[in-house]
Amino acid sequence: MSFASISFIIFLGATLLLYYLVPKRAQWWVLLAASYIFYFAAGSWYLPFIIFTTLSSYAVARLMANNSSRESAYIAENRENMDKDARKAYKAGQKKKRFHILLVGIVLNFGILAVLKYTGFALHNVNALIGVFGGVKLGIPSLILPLGISFYTFQTMGYLIDVYRGKTEAEKNVFRLALFVAFFPQLVQGPISRHSDLASQLYAPHRAEWGNIVPGMIRICWGFFKKLVVADTVMIVIKEIVSDTGKYGGAYVLFLIIAYSVEIYADFTGGIDVTIGIGEAMGIKIAENFNRPFASTSTKEYWNRWHITMGSWFTDYVFYPLSITKSMQRLSKWSRAHLGNAVGKRVPVYTATIITWFLTGLWHGASWNFIVWGLLNCLVILISQECQPLYNKLNKRFPRLTKSTFWTLYLRAQTFMIMGTIRILDVYRNVPVTFKMLGSIFYDGRGWQSFLSGGMLSLGLDISAFIVVAVGILLMLAVSEISSRGDRPLKNRLADKPLAAFGCMAILIFAILIFGSYGIGFDASQFIYTQF
Repeated sequence: MSFASISFIIFLGATLLLYYLVPKRAQWWVLLAASYIFYFAAGSWYLPFIIFTTLSSYAVARLMANNSSRESAYIAENRENMDKDARKAYKAGQKKKRFHILLVGIVLNFGILAVLKYTGFALHNVNALIGVFGGVKLGIPSLILPLGISFYTFQTMGYLIDVYRGKTEAEKNVFRLALFVAFFPQLVQGPISRHSDLASQLYAPHRAEWGNIVPGMIRICWGFFKKLVVADTVMIVIKEIVSDTGKYGGAYVLFLIIAYSVEIYADFTGGIDVTIGIGEAMGIKIAENFNRPFASTSTKEYWNRWHITMGSWFTDYVFYPLSITKSMQRLSKWSRAHLGNAVGKRVPVYTATIITWFLTGLWHGASWNFIVWGLLNCLVILISQECQPLYNKLNKRFPRLTKSTFWTLYLRAQTFMIMGTIRILDVYRNVPVTFKMLGSIFYDGRGWQSFLSGGMLSLGLDISAFIVVAVGILLMLAVSEISSRGDRPLKNRLADKPLAAFGCMAILIFAILIFGSYGIGFDASQFIYTQF
């Protein structure tokens, strides 16, 4: 059941109606039933995997919690007979046991994700090596990839790690944990929520309030507008350019960088708007996943604004733990001793950063283009860090320039183009082809001549469609700018005025039906991150 479908709209309406009709103590049961119906509709064979993740995580969390309880009870009973060192040794032993329990849960669940998502990729690479030596290639099995498995696995493993760290309590009710794992608005493309932030809201009773339902509905409509009017329309152009690399080089590639940046932003933020809007209509606050990323003046700032929950997950559960491991400490000591303090202190940090970004790329997809995408992001960030002293000197030497609006706009444009250039690895899905097409920007004169001679109009859209997209982009910029000002979101300010609220929703729905991908000649597609 695609978010971008009439069946989902009907399903969502029925769920909201039932959610507010049942007794408040039963509301979370409605959400659980709706989540499993949604997941079953996506694919009946997906259910065993999400159920296994739920049950195994429940068992692991309860085992860790029971171990902690026994530890506290034992220390309380034997406090008089244990000195400080004995208590410390006992706690360390129990923590080690909990770590081993945690490790079982992580290996089981990440193991399933690895087998389903990466077996084909691994065997393709093994066969490439076998082919070099003339051996017999291995067969590649056809495995299903459950909807949203990367999202719910990461979210649930974050929960287990937080239980181990003592940052959240282990859920005692397995059905409540099942709702946290399978909450249907998040299954498609996140955000990756934390148990301490989301769980209590899922189980709490909620009243039907205008201040929640109307802003939520406005945000849902706005999300569908971005997806169906802007993203899906721009995707027509993108598919055409990518379909013929011999024909569409030069200026077309430069145009592709800009077009795909617009498309993925409208698609991904549109989906997140729908998710957060559904939650808001139910009285549930879901974590924001974007904060005006194209206003960023550096790549580091960009990744603090784009896919925020994914970035914080890798930072908290990969980068920081990796940075303080004994292996990394030994590497730090060795590198300082042999390479000098200036270089040595960077080696462990850069090593942890490279590993984190390698895994981030691999999380996005089981192919080399995503791995290279992750490593290129890492390279740009590390170069930016090394250049920081130069930036500081520039700021000090030319303060009027670097504090001007012109300079801010220049840095934003620079960041936009850098990130957009790296991102087209996702479009061509082939590393050599991507670099070849990027090179064509500088040497393919025919592509430039064709584009400047009106080639845009040969990409599947007529002038009226380009105007619609342009208006949509201007609206997104305007809403983003207005929303960044004031102490309340624009949708909440609109909700204070019923006529304006319903008028806004009516206009958005009209635009979706007339200009969006439900119109003649268009086809609404699934949200782009459902592949993860």
